Amino acid sequence: MNASQHIFPNLFGIDFTSRPRRAKPIRIARGRLRGDTIELCELDAQATFDAFARWLRTPGPWLAVIDMPFGLPRELVVALGWPLAWPALMRHFASLSRAEVRSTFAAFCDARPAGAKFAHRATDGPAGSSPSMKWVNPPVAYMLHAGAPLLIDAGVHLPRLHAGDEQRVALEGYPGLLARELIGRRSYKNDARGQQTPGRRDARGQIVAALEAGRTRLGLCLALTAVQREALIDDARADALDAVLCLMQAGWASTRPGFGLPEVVDPLEGWIVSA
Repeated sequence: MNASQHIFPNLFGIDFTSRPRRAKPIRIARGRLRGDTIELCELDAQATFDAFARWLRTPGPWLAVIDMPFGLPRELVVALGWPLAWPALMRHFASLSRAEVRSTFAAFCDARPAGAKFAHRATDGPAGSSPSMKWVNPPVAYMLHAGAPLLIDAGVHLPRLHAGDEQRVALEGYPGLLARELIGRRSYKNDARGQQTPGRRDARGQIVAALEAGRTRLGLCLALTAVQREALIDDARADALDAVLCLMQAGWASTRPGFGLPEVVDPLEGWIVSA
């Protein structure tokens, strides 16, 4: 399959949350690829899982990159004796309460030596991402716990993990991967009002300027209106900016053979696009 078969008229970057609400919804950035430029068309929000589930059924063709883990570390799954096929694994995982997830993962970590408490996926190293079994700071395990069933039930196609409607494709993204390329490890966001500093606002401005100038290895520029630019910089939580960073990864993936995924991807763990 060549790259031209992966051109999608609608691209989405999605900043997912394990507890969507009006104050902190799931943020969706919609864009279009024009040559080597991604035009930001719309910033949307879904404040409930039900609303997002309906959104996932939007007719394609579209490609979305979502900031949430799509898999668990194989080492963890094997140690727990959980199913070794991704759909069955996700159904089993979703059948647990969050309290059961926390206690199960905590017991796994407690039995391991200091410095190696968490199991990692193969993609964590190249992406610099948190382990997908982490339940605090950030609670990405709860994101997978909530999000995977929504993707399965909506019939979305998850390359290398789960076959679905190939007109609606979702990939795992990580905005921090692209942000670090642009500003290093500087902090650019915080949910706590007292931590929403001018320095973090300046960092968001630097990220936006770099995206507009195309100063990333993805080889793409971001086209914004003045209003959109200010909205991205002013959003102290950076949920909208994280959605746009995922949108840039979606644009890159849409033009790459196999969506830019490695030739070998563990079918339990998945892979972060562009890592």
